[in-house]
Amino acid sequence: MILDFLFSIFLFFLLPVLWLIREIKAVNFWLYLWQLKEYHIGRFIDHFRTSHGQKLLFDKLVFLKVVLILVVAFGIPYILDTFDPEDYLHLDLRLGFSVFGIIFLVYLLEGLKAARDFFGRSLRIPVPTKKIIALRLFLFFIIVLWWASPLLGLFLRIPSPYMDPVLGMLLYDVLTPFVVAVVVLMLQPFAVLGKRRIIQKATKKRATLPNLKVVGITGSYGKTSTKEFLFAILQKKFRVVKTPEHRNSEVGVSQTILQDLKDDTEIFICEMGAYNKGGIKLLASIARPNIAILTGANEQHLATFGSMENLLSAEGGQELVDSLPENGTVIFNGSNKYTQELYEKSTISRKILSGKDIRAENLTVEKERISFNLVFGQENVVITANLLGGYNTENLLLAIAGAKEFGMTLAEIADVCKTITPEMGAMKLKKGISGLNVIDSIYSANPDGVIAALEYLKVWPGKKVIVMPCLIELGKASKEVHKRIGEKIAEVCDLAIITTREHFQDVKEGARQSEKVIYMESSQEILEKVKGMVKEGDAVLLEGGKESRVQRQLLALLSKND
Repeated sequence: MILDFLFSIFLFFLLPVLWLIREIKAVNFWLYLWQLKEYHIGRFIDHFRTSHGQKLLFDKLVFLKVVLILVVAFGIPYILDTFDPEDYLHLDLRLGFSVFGIIFLVYLLEGLKAARDFFGRSLRIPVPTKKIIALRLFLFFIIVLWWASPLLGLFLRIPSPYMDPVLGMLLYDVLTPFVVAVVVLMLQPFAVLGKRRIIQKATKKRATLPNLKVVGITGSYGKTSTKEFLFAILQKKFRVVKTPEHRNSEVGVSQTILQDLKDDTEIFICEMGAYNKGGIKLLASIARPNIAILTGANEQHLATFGSMENLLSAEGGQELVDSLPENGTVIFNGSNKYTQELYEKSTISRKILSGKDIRAENLTVEKERISFNLVFGQENVVITANLLGGYNTENLLLAIAGAKEFGMTLAEIADVCKTITPEMGAMKLKKGISGLNVIDSIYSANPDGVIAALEYLKVWPGKKVIVMPCLIELGKASKEVHKRIGEKIAEVCDLAIITTREHFQDVKEGARQSEKVIYMESSQEILEKVKGMVKEGDAVLLEGGKESRVQRQLLALLSKND
């Protein structure tokens, strides 16, 4: 009786509470991952080609739980059917306590880890949008229904009460990623309907603003910096609205139009991003741009586009150019081979190519600023901006050309450029422990951006270290891109720490098998490694994207406390 009572406490209270804690954490993680990938199934699947994704697929704990499922579902019933209970006193309870003791220990440890992550603020949880709230409620309902069904069966029909509830918990545990995926995809039609309504409203509102001038900015890289530079320049003379950070999709652009555009808005700067062919065309139909700025294309997101042809159609700029009115203007980045090729074949009447129609001469790159002589036609002026890295010149030229289209003089533009800060660019400089210079480039890693950041490292004397993950969503170009990065690392760095494994060997091969390229994934171990080799005045470049958790942890560890 006492054993039965203890087992009931275990079965009806302790284990379900621990399991529920684990499920809440797991559901939030998988929703976080779906949200991070913008509910794009191609990007979600591509995540499992990375080392972090493969760890999720081949997790040892998941394997243990599969074994426990087999034991509970088949092993224990087989033993009880095979052996005579009279020969083995309390055989069912002995087996139950042995197997379920292991299960309890597993969930106890997972529950404690979840609590530690919660209080340590390291839980991965999605931003609480309306969509996420709806998904959470739906998934919580499924969890309750799944858990309650076998318990109800205990009182109605199940002769062996210790098996089904625990088996159900284990099954749901292992199937959680698939359950979340099914729910996300199942609710997508409703999300699509909601998206269409927002787009329709935005399109109608845009039609009521015939005098609004719209600048559409697209490319594989440099979109956000160009947008920020152009906004900083234009706002000195015009009433300007820009798309907020990370809102360059059809929903983000539509929400900006609905919420931020007013009757007196003169210029709308619209950053446009896509993962499929036709994505930029849709955005252009919503925003109706008069001016297009093409920042450049590379292999970033090639995995989701499927081919370079599809990528060049969208983020390469062809769709945006085709969407302009007859009197539209296109500003091309002459430093990028793909946009230069598009410039050469484009038949639009008004087109500007940086490096030809507008160019930077006598570029000087210092640690915390750049300066150059700007030449635009017969005009020239000295431009100085507090930006890190000479690559910012590309985006600054595009923004200046855009500002000139609205009638601003080079003198006006030069004055504003002096007020531009590193926060408007992709890299920020922070003072770190022991006088270390920490370069924060954790935003949106792409091939050209990484190479440019490494080039900027050259201005720093002393030792140079880069900490970066392998780049994602590059498709078939991954191997070649990482070799190219390796070559640049060998040229610039004293140490490169790669924090993900999938293309580590390609980076090392590009660096000619240099011992300077190592693999580490623990932020604390990386910190100790860096501290052991650098001194005051040395530089550490932290490169990565939104998913780069190790880099963000390392940034906090390296940054000097106020």
